[in-house]
Amino acid sequence: MHTEQDKDIRSTPRSRCRLDSAVRYMKQIADCRIINISRTGIAIELYTRFSAATGSTVSIESDEIGLVEGIVRWNRGGRLGIQFRANSNSSAKVAAYFRNFHQDVHPVLRG
Repeated sequence: MHTEQDKDIRSTPRSRCRLDSAVRYMKQIADCRIINISRTGIAIELYTRFSAATGSTVSIESDEIGLVEGIVRWNRGGRLGIQFRANSNSSAKVAAYFRNFHQDVHPVLRG
């Protein structure tokens, strides 16, 4: 059972997306998909096993965003939450993505 304290509070809104990417940590590289993005971080869905503990620095590369670095904030169920490093390079790349590429992805319900 989740309590009020367990809720994840974010300062920036998230947008759903589907961006094929790769995540790197030390000598590990895993294919993944960015499933949501904000100006401060992303959530990714891993296609393969990947071991990166909370607090680890990882890099994510996709055609739409380029190469950005972040810190793992959570790792559960084959998904990672990553907060971007607070530097102008990551901020500029994410801002350019929203300006040039982003389109909200909504689930498709089949009847």
